[in-house]
Amino acid sequence: MADRTPPWTEAQVRALAPDASSLTAARKLAGRWRETGTAGSAVWGLCHGSGAKPYQTVVELAGPAYKCSCPSRKFPCKHALSLLLGWSGGTVPNRDTPADYATEWLAGRAAKAAAAPKAKAAAPSQATVEQRRARVSAGLTELEVWLTDQVRTGLAQADRSFAGYEAIAARMVDAQAPGIAAVLRRLPAQVLGTEHWPELLLREYARLHLLVSAHRAIDAVPEPLQAGIRTHIGYPTPAETVLAEPAVRDRWAVLGMRVSEEERLHTRRTWLRGRGSGRWAVLIEHSFGSANFTGEVPPPGHEVDADLHFYPGAAPLRVQWGTRHSAVEPITTVPATGGSTIDAALRAYAAALGADPWVQAWPAVLAEVVPVLDEQGWQLVDADGAALPLPAGVRPWRLLAVSGGHPVTVTGEWRAGGFDPISVFSAGEAHDLETEFPTAVAPNPELAELVSVALLGTARRSADSAEVAAAVTSALPTRVGEPAVRLLEAAAMQDLYLRGGLLPGTAPRPEPAADDPRRLLPRRAAARLHRLLAEKSAFLPEWFAAAAPFDFRLPDALCVQALGAASDAALRVPLLRLAGRRGRWLAARNPAWTSLLDSFPVDPGAAIPGVDDTEISGAQDIWLFGAPGERKDWFAALRAADPAAAQAVLSAAWAKESGPLKAELLALLERGLHPGDEELLERALDDRRGDVRRTAAGLLARLPGSAYSKRMATLVAAWVRVGGDGFEITVPTDVGAAARRDGVTDGTEQPRMRWDTTDSTVLTLHQVIAATPLSTWAPLTGGSATSALTTTLPPRYAKAVVDGWVDAALAQRDTDWARALFANASPTEQAVLRRRELFGLLDPADRVEHVLDLDAHQLTELHAILPGLGHPWPTPVADHVLRLLRERARTTARQPHASAGVYTDRALLTAAGVHLPVDNASRVTALADSTEDPAWQQAFHRLAHDLTDRATMLEELR
Repeated sequence: MADRTPPWTEAQVRALAPDASSLTAARKLAGRWRETGTAGSAVWGLCHGSGAKPYQTVVELAGPAYKCSCPSRKFPCKHALSLLLGWSGGTVPNRDTPADYATEWLAGRAAKAAAAPKAKAAAPSQATVEQRRARVSAGLTELEVWLTDQVRTGLAQADRSFAGYEAIAARMVDAQAPGIAAVLRRLPAQVLGTEHWPELLLREYARLHLLVSAHRAIDAVPEPLQAGIRTHIGYPTPAETVLAEPAVRDRWAVLGMRVSEEERLHTRRTWLRGRGSGRWAVLIEHSFGSANFTGEVPPPGHEVDADLHFYPGAAPLRVQWGTRHSAVEPITTVPATGGSTIDAALRAYAAALGADPWVQAWPAVLAEVVPVLDEQGWQLVDADGAALPLPAGVRPWRLLAVSGGHPVTVTGEWRAGGFDPISVFSAGEAHDLETEFPTAVAPNPELAELVSVALLGTARRSADSAEVAAAVTSALPTRVGEPAVRLLEAAAMQDLYLRGGLLPGTAPRPEPAADDPRRLLPRRAAARLHRLLAEKSAFLPEWFAAAAPFDFRLPDALCVQALGAASDAALRVPLLRLAGRRGRWLAARNPAWTSLLDSFPVDPGAAIPGVDDTEISGAQDIWLFGAPGERKDWFAALRAADPAAAQAVLSAAWAKESGPLKAELLALLERGLHPGDEELLERALDDRRGDVRRTAAGLLARLPGSAYSKRMATLVAAWVRVGGDGFEITVPTDVGAAARRDGVTDGTEQPRMRWDTTDSTVLTLHQVIAATPLSTWAPLTGGSATSALTTTLPPRYAKAVVDGWVDAALAQRDTDWARALFANASPTEQAVLRRRELFGLLDPADRVEHVLDLDAHQLTELHAILPGLGHPWPTPVADHVLRLLRERARTTARQPHASAGVYTDRALLTAAGVHLPVDNASRVTALADSTEDPAWQQAFHRLAHDLTDRATMLEELR
């Protein structure tokens, strides 16, 4: 066999998917493959499906081409995608020869290719060439009239609607000038997207006018420029013609790749640079309907010894892929031949414009630059302080995350609006910046006078008074002609002068982010987290729990996604801990993320300022003068290291504290809460801020033996009696000043709605009972929680008492009361959630026993309490749930006309996929094989896939 093809990246495989659903379905097939292999440029395997016979899947990577025995009409099908994902992930072994079915198909393809007649480029006749040129010339003459009319009457008066541009674009299509038609069709959207539309229109109109003039004199210019003119207009260049051009062999490094889509036409652009020659090349591929591109192009960050064939032109850049002479290899350095400084890149851009004035963009690589965001906008700054702007609309947060204020190597394109970054190379790894092609261009004041004339129209204002650069004036024709034409010529030359003569500004570099000494999250685990966050997967809690002991740090490029996902409060703490120092540095520079700064955990890699194991040292500047977030972090660290010292520090500063931070600092006493905190918490009950008083009351209620708890017990003893008919409850309307100080609400305050009642005494009673030690009830009810629950309650207060007991049991973590409440009471507020929390307080054996007592007719109860079991489910519970699911599947098979079937158990199946121990995958697969109902069979396969996927996920972290 030929040399083996290096595995593609997952991004390359994703690009082949015909749609998102196919890719999702492909991932679920990961556990069904057997007898897979790869040899040469082929990958094959057998995938177990719904039938007895597995699907035979083969992929020829050179095409790529696909063969699968499944009935799908999608290319590639989900089986081919799944096979390629496995190959990409390293689960497909190398073989010496393909399987028989793969060999047969590959041989058939080779025979067909050999028998097919070689296509020969048919050279068009001279008459055809002249006829096309005449049609193009006639169309361009009409375009020139249209352009001058736009400028003569004034851009402000012109029709800028889609219909207006479509009319002239359609005429260009008829004239066989599709390149110009495409430019015209893009203009309406660009005009709507910027307030500087007059300058944008004048630039494009001037460029088109220059192209019309060049075509008129095309025979008088050198052949390379003739080819460029024809390309910009839209003359076809057959692939055979390009491949006939001399091959340029080099070690071509892939420095960037982008995929765009317009009206279902997907376009992939790949930027390459020769390691020996320093020459740039751009490979452009198209795919209609889906981003189904060939796999022969190496991914960014790799290089290959290959031939490239350049399209003819004055500034040749676009290429066709030629013969490959070596295997693809990763690169550790970016080719620097030809210069990678800002000065060298500017000179190369100016030379390209001089050779081809219609060049819209030119690639460049800038080494040792730092991205900066300041009042001037986004810029790249080199070691000498030279700064280059990025185009308006580009927000390269990923670039800033990878850099962290440190120098990096950036690949991008020069455009009229600045340098557009495409990828960044740092620490031997290439990162796609995932930015879009910018369309907005910041206004240039040196074009302002010409734009002003064009806006009013040359029929109203003379263009002769408009100032242009002296070099432009000397280059303009001296003949007298139509004012509109002279304006377009001046605008074209001035625009070229400004673009080609771009000079850098200056800007200081920012203070870089501190290094994070923690271990980097493994590559495959990082890719997994990226996907889990994008899908908002239910597996995220398990992933975070498994990763926590390792204390990984995120790859820098992943910090942007992590900060975006941290808007979800449930994910915030683990994500921000993973983001660490780089995440904090990045959040401080984006207004959308600054609110997260107070949520970052204490830096695990930094020393705690002013704290050691025995005393508080003198370094308390952060506490005395720091920002609120810094003071909060410092205090949290001190509380963790020395709770008593933290309490003393806050007590000393209490009188001077104010604002919302006061309550936040007080809440941090929850960690290590002890009797020594009681004095400060009692002081806080007299604070003017309601949030401070509520925080203090909540903490005092959790402090065993506190004076606050005793006061609540005294109120209960005064309001509640046990008589012959049960509880007798009398709650006063006015609870008194002392109770109000403790946060008890009475009729003098507006009660919030609760249990569909506005009775203020109901709310008052609930507050007091929830804050009262549960031991208070023993003398009133005979000692046990069960006896309290079986005592008759007055209907008016029954809900308040039961819910108060529930809140107290959960706050005080009282197992006996939780057991009694779970068995004998039903909370009225958030019933399912509160019952689940009570269930979580039971002894593990009691929880398992309760689940095992539930059968298939009690699924509602099962769904409600299963989340309280913890993760993963104990083995007896897992066995019981699988038995229940098997019984449900058999019942459905016996009753094929049942309306609900598997859909009534989706919640249980989903929970099982998240919480079943992962070693049950083979059992679930066996269930699928023995199930007769197709829907249940598919559901079991999905469940087995989820378990296998979780097992792989956990393995990636080790």
